[in-house]
Amino acid sequence: MESSESLRKAVAVTQELQAVVKTMKALAGVNIRQYERAAHAIAEYDRVVEMGLQVVLQRMRANAMPPLHPSGRKLGAVIFGSDQGMCGQLNDRVVSHAARALGKLAARRESQVVLAVVGSRAAAQLDTLGRPAEAVIRVPWSTFGISTAVEEVLETIDDWYTKREIEFVVLFYARPVAGAWYRIRGIRLLPLDAEWINGLKARHWPSRVLPTFTMNETRLFRRLVREYLFVSLFRAFTESMSSENASRLAAMQMAERHIDDHLQALTSESRRFRQTAITSELLDIITSFEAMRGQEKY
Repeated sequence: MESSESLRKAVAVTQELQAVVKTMKALAGVNIRQYERAAHAIAEYDRVVEMGLQVVLQRMRANAMPPLHPSGRKLGAVIFGSDQGMCGQLNDRVVSHAARALGKLAARRESQVVLAVVGSRAAAQLDTLGRPAEAVIRVPWSTFGISTAVEEVLETIDDWYTKREIEFVVLFYARPVAGAWYRIRGIRLLPLDAEWINGLKARHWPSRVLPTFTMNETRLFRRLVREYLFVSLFRAFTESMSSENASRLAAMQMAERHIDDHLQALTSESRRFRQTAITSELLDIITSFEAMRGQEKY
């Protein structure tokens, strides 16, 4: 009976774990969809910002443009990880990729690397590699908190620029690809890409007349650049958080398969044990009956 009771408990616990995994799968799927919608919305805003820059660049003088090549030897990096567990090897992959890339950049530029990390788990892994972060930003719990987190990262970058003379800034984050998977991406945030700027200047305007503006073009350009930085960081957050949930979804799918196999094995074992117990009881009854019949003959 003790073995039968332990099997029943094991089946009950496994079923409860199965329910938890299914719930986490559903939450991960919902989160992925909301981050995808946020990424689509910010893409539309990005298009508007680029059109504004295109208009301003038509009136800006070449000497009014900010430098497109950093003069200093310090570089800053923002690494996007997670604050929550059960997301597979996402933090390991992002941190490893960033560490390798920053090592090559620093060696080529003879630079000092300054780090800011999104997510406490990624920050802890960087500490173990001997690369402590100067700033750790919490990962937002939903799309509603992304704007606040972006402003926090922008403040950090502003401090780097004004107080540390860091003009070269790169981002490392996971970008979702087909299926429940992702690819680690490293992009240069600052300085602005000269090819991108020249492409905006040469881009054909969709109508016959360019929009006009009254603000000083240099001030307007800088404000639009800040919006461009906001868009770039917002996109990095949405793609990183979508990748985190995609990784969690894949991990939960794998866990669900293992749980299903384990539950099936436990159920089969419980049935075998029950059948053995029934058979044993029947044999006891038959043996007792035969013994009683033998006594009646005498």
